[in-house]
Amino acid sequence: MSVPPSTSDTVKARGVSTESADDESMLAELGYKQELHRGMSGFSNFAVSFSIISILAGCITTYYLAMDAGGPLAINTGWLICGAFVLCVALAMAEICSVYPTAGGLYWWAGRLARSRKREWAWFVGWFNFLGEVAVTASIDYGAALTWSAVYTMITGNALGLPQVFVIFAVLLLLHALLNTFGVDLVKILSSVSAWWHVVGVAIIVVALWVAPVPHQSLSWTFTHYVNNTGFQGTGGVFGLPIYAFLVGLLMAQYTLTGYDASAHVAEETRNASIEAPKGIVRSVWVSIVAGSILLVSVTAAIQNYDTARKAADANGLPPAQIFLDALGERLGVTMVVICGVAQFFCGMASVTANSRMSYAFSRDNALPGSRLWARINPRTGTPTNSIWLCAALSFILTVPAIWNTTAFFAVTSVAVIGLYIAYATPILLRRLNPGFRQGRWSLGRWSAPIGWIAIVWVGFIVILFLLPQYSPGTLGDPTFNFAPVTVVVVALFALGSWFAGGRKHFMRDVPEGHDTKPAAELLS
Repeated sequence: MSVPPSTSDTVKARGVSTESADDESMLAELGYKQELHRGMSGFSNFAVSFSIISILAGCITTYYLAMDAGGPLAINTGWLICGAFVLCVALAMAEICSVYPTAGGLYWWAGRLARSRKREWAWFVGWFNFLGEVAVTASIDYGAALTWSAVYTMITGNALGLPQVFVIFAVLLLLHALLNTFGVDLVKILSSVSAWWHVVGVAIIVVALWVAPVPHQSLSWTFTHYVNNTGFQGTGGVFGLPIYAFLVGLLMAQYTLTGYDASAHVAEETRNASIEAPKGIVRSVWVSIVAGSILLVSVTAAIQNYDTARKAADANGLPPAQIFLDALGERLGVTMVVICGVAQFFCGMASVTANSRMSYAFSRDNALPGSRLWARINPRTGTPTNSIWLCAALSFILTVPAIWNTTAFFAVTSVAVIGLYIAYATPILLRRLNPGFRQGRWSLGRWSAPIGWIAIVWVGFIVILFLLPQYSPGTLGDPTFNFAPVTVVVVALFALGSWFAGGRKHFMRDVPEGHDTKPAAELLS
């Protein structure tokens, strides 16, 4: 909804703080009025992204992949390498967020920064971001369901079937939709609890593993031992190269270090957003890198039997669960998995928050079918209630095939990361190609160009990597086939077709065609 700019004097007359007045005025300069409840602090903003990254979710549920592809070398050394490049992506995104602190986030930035065909750029970025958010929400909650089913198996000795795991997933997704429906204040409180749960939970797991009276692997082994169980070893060609397995193993870190765009999506609910939202993006990433490294080193060093831990993935999908059992015994081992399960519950809740805000903003610009319904704000809670339930419903539908087979589902989670990182890198590229961009209150200064180009090159590399097979033979018709290339093409064709079918007629008609990219704060002066 496009509105005329609000002035600080007008806002002050209504008894609103100067900080809120500045936020509302900046949003007005971007073309929107304040509708969402602006009640988040900088820490709450950080906590949402930190909870979605959730090292106790991504690292635990995809640990098996790095165990097979690269082993400890990929798990720990790969984590640090991947983390350094992801931090560059976060820094480049944060600089743009400071100039445009709006819930639309990535697609809105692309629409403003593109020098031509602004609405087309925004449309394609928006669809990749939206579908990526839905798929990530689904993968987080399904991963949490696997974790809680592993807890059940560890306690009872009985394994749950795929239909039972799906029921757990559905209950978790329902709870997350309900919690978000109650209002941003509850989400703010739970996000803060989540941030501390992750920090304290990691500390408890790390201390428990290191004080356990069992042999520990050397740090040399923990950082450099190489394993290749992808099936490609000795096959010749590029896939048979030892480095290929290591690169595939990086997917564990790359999958975990996603979702920090949430700080941008809740910017319209954050006080002093042009400073606190970019800080939330960067803080969530570097804190996750540090804490994640400590966690992964501790878990890997505590491995008692590598093959036994890896085979646990075939039984419950969680090699770390077996590592906890071997090192700590049954009671403490189960406790560690429960800590991870609670963290994953918080992670899923935060993902629904970010997903619903993005879909609300996308609908506000008339992108989604039925946009008028999804762009409504609940006057009692100040939240986009309809969008919350839309995102939950789509995540549920996306996961239905997991009742019978998880292969296709995990392929969708892979493409979710591809979709998100395409959406991350596109506005960074457009910013680098736009000489009219003026840095905002939070900026990288002279480091902006090198960091931005490093981020662009890295995303291009990992997108290609995600499209390649992870296990041999990886051919069509085999369970190891990677459906990610097919899914990316389907998403691109859908976005293209829907653009010509109606998107070009009604989407984002108020995006300016000029090249003025001055910060809103400067426009106010």
